[in-house]
Parts: sequence; C-alpha cells; structure tokens
Amino acid sequence: MKFEIKKLDSNSAARAGIIETDHGVIETPIFMPVGTVGTVKAVHFGELETDIHAQIILGNTYHLYLRPGLEILQQAGGLHSFNSWQKPILTDSGGYQVFSLSHRRKMTEEGATFQSHIDGSRHLFTPERVMDIQRTIGADFIMAFDECTPYPCDYKYAKKSMELTHRWLKRCIDRFDETDPHYGYEQTLMPIVQGSVYPDLRKLSAEFIAEQQRPANAIGGLSVGEPAEMMYEMTELVCAILPHDKPRYLMGVGTPANILESIALGIDMFDCVMPTRNARNGQIFTSEGIINIRNAKWKADFSPIDPNSDCPTIQRHTKAYLRHLFHAEEILGAQIASIQNLSFYLWLVKEARKHILEGDFATWKKDMVERVSRRL
Repeated sequence: MKFEIKKLDSNSAARAGIIETDHGVIETPIFMPVGTVGTVKAVHFGELETDIHAQIILGNTYHLYLRPGLEILQQAGGLHSFNSWQKPILTDSGGYQVFSLSHRRKMTEEGATFQSHIDGSRHLFTPERVMDIQRTIGADFIMAFDECTPYPCDYKYAKKSMELTHRWLKRCIDRFDETDPHYGYEQTLMPIVQGSVYPDLRKLSAEFIAEQQRPANAIGGLSVGEPAEMMYEMTELVCAILPHDKPRYLMGVGTPANILESIALGIDMFDCVMPTRNARNGQIFTSEGIINIRNAKWKADFSPIDPNSDCPTIQRHTKAYLRHLFHAEEILGAQIASIQNLSFYLWLVKEARKHILEGDFATWKKDMVERVSRRL
C-alpha cells in the first residue's frame, strides 16, 4: 500500500491524497460503503461501480466468519472472488460487533467469547484468530482486534479497555507479521486508536499507535453517542499525533456534516451504515438537504430526487415516484433510495477533494455543512 498527499488545504488540516493498493487506486478523502456480509444492502455491484462510483467497500469479520464461513471463502479464493468485487476491500475486525453484543459475550485477556446471533453457538475471537480470519477473507485493509468502549464510559474502564486494546494490538502485529497473504496480493494491517472521550487517554493511545509504524491508522470508539463537538475534539487531538504521511480512517462516521468537519481535521477515510440504513427507512440525503420521502409534500413533486446528481438511476426518477414506491412497499424504493444516498456521499467527498485541490475548501465547506444539514 502506498499513500501520497497531493494537496494540503491552507486553512484547515484537510488533505487530498492517493492510496495505491493491489486492487486499485483510491482517491482521498473517501467514503466506503458498508457491505457487512459481502453485499451492500439493496445495491448491486454494477450500480456501485457505474452509478455510485465506489472505490472501496467494507466487509465484516464477525459476520463473514459466521456466514458463509471461512471454508467457503477460502474455496472461493477470498471475498473478492466470492462476491465479484475487484476493487479494494476493508474488513472490520469484529470488535464493534463484540461491543454491540455485550449481552452475548465475555471479555478476557485471551480474547472475546461470544454467542452467535444466528444459532447461539459459542466462539472465541483472539487477536491471533482475528488476523487468521482476515487473512482468509482476503481484504486489502484489515483491522486490529480492539475493544470499542460505550458512551458514556467511566475513566477507569476506558483506561483499562485502552490498555487491553494495546496489548491485543501487539499480538495482532506479531501474528500478521509472521503470516503471509493467502491470495497473492498485499494486505495492510491498521491499528485502532481508543481512549473514549478522555484527552489524556486519546493522546496516549495515538502515541502508542504511531509508535507501531504501520502503513495506515484508524480512530475507533467515536460516533457511539457522544456529542458531535466532543467527537471533533478527540479527532483533532488524535490527528495531530498520528503520522502525517499515512492514511487516517475515522471509523463509523457519520452524517454528511460529520464527514465534512472531519475532513477539515485531517481524516482521509470514512464508513457508516447511515446512508443505506436510513435510505431503507425513507430518509434521503441530497445536495440540497435531507428529505423524508414518506411525507405528503412530495406526493406530487415531479422534480428530480437530487437536481445535482450525475447518477443515471437518480436522474431518471422523481421524488413523487420514489414516495409512491415507499408507500406501496416496493423493494425498488429501498434500492433507489440507497443508490441516491451512497452516490450523494461519494459525490460529497469527491467535491471536498476537488475544493482541497482548488484551494477553497474552507469556504466551500462552511456553506456545504449548512446545506446538507437542513431538513427540506
């Protein structure tokens, strides 16, 4: 993996870069659609490529490990071959799923024992096991196994959890470095900064992660319920410590405004389930603002879903038609809404990159944050 910064913004910490992987080039800042079980919900891979212009997608270690399982993935030749997506993939380690399944798991120094949400079977994830699983899945970027703390979280627990994450990281690095990729292309291990919302812990964690000298780094444990300003404060603190010349990935973030503000703080990579999850519930993100497509005001609105979209699928449909699909409970409604939200998110980071390169990002961002946050 190679990373090159093409332009720095003069009025913020935003940067435009290029990440090179064996499965293709990624232009940063970038948003990564979430494809938890090997598919981005309600969206075909052809649409991801031609309509949405996705450059990289996510998979999830926990879910793929349970279903379809490692044997099938290995027989297929890895996730790229299994789902036919030939661009880069990043896999989450499963740490967040372990966090979200608190009623089904037990944490120890060795790892996390959890019950499958599918059949109740018990499994142990250790740092070594998670590295082995992600080698088998075959993603280009693989995440270190960490513990994601909830919000609010008391200081003592946050410190204990961060220290456990650091010990697990050393074990992840040892296992990663002593093993080889399965399918003939490079994989990159990304450590994760933790520390909840405590500045001293975040500083310690960022320094520890920086010391590991891996090619890319991630920031976890944010966007779990804390106020947005607190998230920005922690992100700014961490970005000032993490290496300048390596990609920074802010995990699980977020709204369009969150993404723009975080780009300004120096973040390069984002993911979030929000565009697809909210799409299936009728919330549409557009370049003009946020729409609840179920509302009666759109019943006879025959204007484009997003007038600034260059996506062919979105250009051919109106707000009135999309509202009709939701009220008729047609699957196509969720499909079109998901394509709109993802294409908008990809458009947004592409526009951010353009304005960083042109030198007017800060001015553009100020106006755009207001536009994409308003309810229509």
